[in-house]
Amino acid sequence: MAAPKKKAFALRLDPEVHAAIERLAGAELRSANAQIEMLLREALEARGIDVRQSEQPRRGRPPKEE
Repeated sequence: MAAPKKKAFALRLDPEVHAAIERLAGAELRSANAQIEMLLREALEARGIDVRQSEQPRRGRPPKEE
């Protein structure tokens, strides 16, 4: 199964906001992109909007077929 495609778009941020996101991402061992997505999901959840997680690709070796 192919991995679901992510929607790419340009995001203009104040440099100070971007720097804060990068610091937070580094502290939580995430990329800045993953941190932005997590912050958006948390903000949506706080407003009562449920966004389901897309199916993630399976990692590792495929199971042996018998």
